[in-house]
Amino acid sequence: QVQLVESGGGLVQTGGSLKLSCVASGRSFVNYPRGWFRRVPGKEREFVAAIDWTADNTYYSDSVKGRFTISRDNAKKTVYLQMNSLKPEDTAVYYCAVYFGGSSGFTSIYEYRYWGQGTQVTVSS
Repeated sequence: QVQLVESGGGLVQTGGSLKLSCVASGRSFVNYPRGWFRRVPGKEREFVAAIDWTADNTYYSDSVKGRFTISRDNAKKTVYLQMNSLKPEDTAVYYCAVYFGGSSGFTSIYEYRYWGQGTQVTVSS
């Protein structure tokens, strides 16, 4: 089994940057593909970005493409999400999870397991 812990969230002004980390503990699934999702109150969890095991392939939602960068350091069992040019609409709780495959191309929450507890990102206007 694996446990994921997110960190790095906080309060930032519009146009600012934050870097989120998702650290895995345990031996199982730590080097599987992982994804980042975000959720605002009253809405479904939304796909943000995903990365495969080798980091050769990355995937982004249209809303963050060009502003966010996902990366990983397998030696540290950590996946990162560098967020630049932040906007108020990026305000959400950000979660990472392990991807177990499916037909959605990394975007469906149902293809992920072992969710972290989330980290709050607030972008002020």
